[in-house]
Amino acid sequence: MMDLEFLSQVQQAYRAVQNDQVAALMSFDDEALLTRDEWERADGGGGDTRILKEGKVIEKGGLNFSAVQGAVTPALAQQLDTSATRFAATGVSSVLHPCNPHVPIIHMNVRYFTLDDGTWWFGGGIDLTPHYVLPAEARLFHRDLKAICDRHAVADYGTFKPWADRYFSIPHRGESRGVGGIFFDHIGRDGGVDREEALAFCLDLSSHYAAIYKERAAPFVQSFVDADDMHWQGLRRGRYVEFNLVHDRGTRFGLVSGGRTESILMSLPPRGHWDYDHEPAPGSRQAETLEWLRKGVEGVDWLSQ
Repeated sequence: MMDLEFLSQVQQAYRAVQNDQVAALMSFDDEALLTRDEWERADGGGGDTRILKEGKVIEKGGLNFSAVQGAVTPALAQQLDTSATRFAATGVSSVLHPCNPHVPIIHMNVRYFTLDDGTWWFGGGIDLTPHYVLPAEARLFHRDLKAICDRHAVADYGTFKPWADRYFSIPHRGESRGVGGIFFDHIGRDGGVDREEALAFCLDLSSHYAAIYKERAAPFVQSFVDADDMHWQGLRRGRYVEFNLVHDRGTRFGLVSGGRTESILMSLPPRGHWDYDHEPAPGSRQAETLEWLRKGVEGVDWLSQ
C-alpha cells in the first residue's frame, strides 16, 4: 500500500520549493516574464508549470511541479522494472537557458516515486552545461554541491558525482553534456534509508538551486558577445536537445506515463542550430571546450582543478 500521508507531505514540500525558487529567480532577473500554467492529467493528478522568458538573464526556462498518479502501463512497468499496478510520482524540475552564451545552462530535478506494493524511492540531481568550459567555474559549482551532500548521511558526493558524469553524456556524439554535477536515483528502493532524511536532502539541494545559479551566472551576464558566440550557443543548445529527447529518463518517463507534453518539454531551448559536421577553428575557445567535452568529464576531479 502507498503511504498517502507521506506522499502528501512530499507534494507540499515540493510545491513550496517551486514557489520559493521562482521568487528567487525573478528577484535575480527582474525583467523576466512569468507565465503560469496549472494543468490536470486525465489519468490522475496534475501540475503547475512556471515559465520564465525574455529576461535580461534568462531567455527561456522554468520550474515545473507535478504530482501524478495512475495505472502502471506495460511500458512503464518495463521502465521501472516492477510488477506493481499503480504508481504515484511527484517532483520539481527546472532548466534555465540564458541569454548570454557566457552564462551556463543549469538543470535541477528532485522526484519521489511510490508504488502500490509499498516500494518508494527518491531521485534527482543538478548539473551545469556551460557553452564554454571554465575549470575554475566548474570547481566552484562542484564545491557547492559537495557541501550540500556533506550535510546529509544519505548523500555521497563521491558516488553521486561520477554517477552524473556517466548519466549526463551524449553517447551518439561521444561527448559529455557539460561539466556534470550530481545525480542519484532509487534512494530507498532497496531499503536501509530513512525517508525523512532522504526528503531533507532533496529539499536542501533543490532549495539552493536559485542561489547556485546566481553565483555561476552573475559574473557573466554582461560579458561581451559576438556573432561567433551566438552561433556556438545555438550549436551547444542543439546538443542539449539531443540529450533530453534521446537519453533523459525524466523525459521518457513523462511521455510513457501520459504526462503533459508541453510541461515535459519545457526543458528545450527557444532556438538551436544543427550545422552539418561542424568543427570549430583550431585554437579557438570553442575548440578548447569541445576538447573538454570529447575527452569526457568522467573521472575529472573538478575540486582540484
